[in-house]
Amino acid sequence: QVQLVESGGGLVQSGGSLRLACTASSSSLDSYARGWFRQVPGQEREREGVACIDFSDGNTYFKDSVKARFTISKDNGNDTVYLEMNNLKPEDTGTYYCAAGALQYYDGNNYCTKWGMVYWGKGSLVAVSS
Repeated sequence: QVQLVESGGGLVQSGGSLRLACTASSSSLDSYARGWFRQVPGQEREREGVACIDFSDGNTYFKDSVKARFTISKDNGNDTVYLEMNNLKPEDTGTYYCAAGALQYYDGNNYCTKWGMVYWGKGSLVAVSS
């Protein structure tokens, strides 16, 4: 069974940086898109797409509020995807889940949403204090 394991979360002050890592237990996910999804405390039914990367072409997709601050990248050699988060804000607080699956295609564009994701990690908590 394929597993995704996140690491790198923690507590940081506003303006600080963190890097999350997501390692897959199998290279069979190399053809999938991979993404990071955030779940906010008190909104357990919602997992919003923060950033995704398409392994087939390297294209990246970001939530508007993080575009200038977050970077997503992949290391094919160790089946790991990274989320570099800079200039963190209190509203970035949440549990960040790594996922693998497919981007949502609609009206000629790809979107980073939870609906196409098949495999999920257990989550890593990011807390940003003001």
